Amino acid sequence: MTKPILPGATLGVLGSGQLGRMFTIAARRLGYRVHVLSPDHETPTGQVADLEIQADYHDLDRVAEFAKGVSVVTFEFENVPAETTEVCNRFGPVRPAGSVLYTSQNRLREKTFLRDAGLPVTPFVSVTSVDELLAGLKKQGIPSVLKTADWGYDGKGQVVIRSVDAAATAWASLNVPKAILESFIDFDCEISVVAARGLDGQFVSYGPIGNAHHNHILDVSVCPARVPASVAKQAIEIARAVVESLNVVGVLCVEFFVTRSGELLINETAPRPHNSGHLTIDAHVTCQFEQQVRAICGLPLGSSELRSPSAMANLLGDVWEPGEPNWPAALAHPNLKLHLYGKQAARIGRKMGHLTVLSDNVDEAEQTARAARDALMWR
Repeated sequence: MTKPILPGATLGVLGSGQLGRMFTIAARRLGYRVHVLSPDHETPTGQVADLEIQADYHDLDRVAEFAKGVSVVTFEFENVPAETTEVCNRFGPVRPAGSVLYTSQNRLREKTFLRDAGLPVTPFVSVTSVDELLAGLKKQGIPSVLKTADWGYDGKGQVVIRSVDAAATAWASLNVPKAILESFIDFDCEISVVAARGLDGQFVSYGPIGNAHHNHILDVSVCPARVPASVAKQAIEIARAVVESLNVVGVLCVEFFVTRSGELLINETAPRPHNSGHLTIDAHVTCQFEQQVRAICGLPLGSSELRSPSAMANLLGDVWEPGEPNWPAALAHPNLKLHLYGKQAARIGRKMGHLTVLSDNVDEAEQTARAARDALMWR
């Protein structure tokens, strides 16, 4: 039996954004030390970690040096090269495994794996040329969504094709050798299930969480999601099948479309804590980041019980456009929790923080969260 990695040990994080920051805060609260490696300096994670190593992910000597100094390695985003996790794995465990990362960071590999595992995914075909795109459109129908196979998030690397005449322009706009064409889903809502799986196979989940997007970026999340109990139960069952099929040790989020007929289709997965799960910090007994720490260290997972209905609103750089946000106006709401990520410069569309509101019901929580965010821009 693998021995647990106990408090006092040093954990390693690949990637240095806000997810790593919140992971580090949870880890330090549990008594761990944290080292982070990324190409950047003075990062959200580096500000709270014990050691920040600035190195390219392809600098395998530095990666090896980093891995030798920690007891386990995890990651906070998908854009980590496979060779980087392979080097880390020579010196200690990588959790989730590099194989999970490899599957999830490519849309074609991900969708193919899930489909072959018998899980419900949006219909798709592989595309490597305009001719294949035209054939795919004939099969999938109009409209369809053309996406890059690699490195896509927050709506980047995708285009909706609404006519056959637009196919050639859409293919040229992506400028990639391979893409994935997915059916356009006329969905009723979007939900996510954040799940954690321990080294011993223990499983816990949050949600489902209801998600609303703006300009392809998550805008507001609410928990519990406004879906029937039967849909919620099925979403959790599918999420469990996903993490078990991938043999995940750690945290993974499954994002779903809920069709107008109540059918669940997996849109994508993320093998790490997820933006929609940020509300778990304040609304649940054990947040997604503490679960990540517990899982990768081989400790028992904590309770995912919801303590209060809640809503989370993302704070993008747009909030800073009129000037310094009016923090007192937002913090005047007594059930509001503010989380800022320590990023040095605010830019349009950049995730700078979030706020979470707890309430007696999700409608009131969402209304207050939106009002508080609006208040930040009042002068």
